[in-house]
Amino acid sequence: MTPAWLLPEYVEDILPHYARAAERLRRRLLDLFDAHGYDLVSPPLVEYLESLLTGAARDLDLKTFKVVDGLSGRMLGVRADMTPQAARVDAHLINHQGPTRLCYAGPVLRTRPSGMRGSREPFQIGAELFGHAGIEADLEIQALLLAALQAAGVPESRLSLGHAGLFRALADGAGLSIDQSAAIFSALRDKDVPEVDGLTDGLAAPWRDAFRALPNLYGGQEALAAARAALPDLPAVRRALDDLERLLAAGRGADLAVDLADLRGDGYHNGVMFAAYAGGQSRAVALGGRYDGAGAVFGRSRAATGFSLDLRQILDCLPDPEPRAGILAPRSEDEALAAAVSALRLAGERVVMELPGHEGQRAELGCDRILVRQGQHWVPQRL
Repeated sequence: MTPAWLLPEYVEDILPHYARAAERLRRRLLDLFDAHGYDLVSPPLVEYLESLLTGAARDLDLKTFKVVDGLSGRMLGVRADMTPQAARVDAHLINHQGPTRLCYAGPVLRTRPSGMRGSREPFQIGAELFGHAGIEADLEIQALLLAALQAAGVPESRLSLGHAGLFRALADGAGLSIDQSAAIFSALRDKDVPEVDGLTDGLAAPWRDAFRALPNLYGGQEALAAARAALPDLPAVRRALDDLERLLAAGRGADLAVDLADLRGDGYHNGVMFAAYAGGQSRAVALGGRYDGAGAVFGRSRAATGFSLDLRQILDCLPDPEPRAGILAPRSEDEALAAAVSALRLAGERVVMELPGHEGQRAELGCDRILVRQGQHWVPQRL
C-alpha cells in the first residue's frame, strides 16, 4: 500500500524558508514587470483542451495532462505553459489595437520533467508583448529578461540567442516534410550532431551542409559572420541574422551569445528565441522568443514575443535561503505588551506569541529574541 504522504515522482513540497524566498522573488519580478508597463493577468489552471492547445506545438500537447470535465463531459487540459493563455487573453478579451503588455505568475503542470532534476510542477512567471512585429519588441523583451535575471540574483547568468525563423527557412528551402523537419529540429535542440548528420544524409548538398553547420555556429559577431558565409543566401536567413546582430549589439555588458542550434522551448516559436542559463547549469532557467500569429485561432492574428522563468529552478541555483528570525512574545493580557507587539509587526518584525505549556519547544519557533518587561515597556532581548 502506498504511504499517504508519498508524492508523485518529480512533484514536491516547498518548505517554509524556500516558500518565503520564492514568494519574495515572485513579488520582486512582478514589481519589475509592472514598472515596465506589463499588466498582471491570472489565467485559469484548467481550460477546455481545444482552447488550451489549438495552434500549439506537439511538444506542448505531450506535456499536457488531460482530464474529463465532470460537468460538461468535455476534455479539459491542465495548463503546461501560460504563454498560450496570455495570447488568448490578448486576442479574445483585451482587444487593444496597439501593443499590449501582459505578465503572469503561477504553477503549471507537466506530464514529464524537463531533465532529471526538473519538476513536473514548475512555477512559471513571465512577460509577453503583443501587437508589434518589429525588432523593437524583441529588444524590449531581451532587456526585460536581462533585468529579471539580475533582479533574481541569478549567478553568472548568460543569454543564448537563436532563431526559429532561420531553421524554418532552411526547412522550407530543402522541401522537408513535417516529420523530417520535426526530427531535425529535435536533433538540433538536443545537440545530437550524429543524429543531425544521419537525418540530413539524403538532402541536396547546400541544405545538408547548412543543417550540419548550425551546431558549430555559436559565439559573438564572428559566429554571425560565419553563418552568412555558410548558409544559403535566402531573404529569410538574412533577416534572421540581421535580427540577431541587432540583439547581440544591444546586449553589450551582458554575457550574450548566439547559438543557431539552441532551439529550446515548446516548439511554437517562429522568430528570435531566448534561452537563459545560470552558471554551472545546462538546463535553461528562462525561455522565450517570438511566436507571431498565436492569437489567430482566437480571432486575431497578433505579433507576439516574450519569455518565462521557472521560479523553482532559479531558487535551485541560488544560495540556500536563511530562516527569518522572529521575536518571541509571552502570552499576556498586558495592554502595553499588545501595543509593543503591534508596533513591532508594523515595523516589519516577525513576532510569535508563545502558547502556554510549550516553553520547551522554543527552538522550533525560530526566534532569536524575546520580549521582556522593563519598567512600563516591553523590549526585545537576545535569547
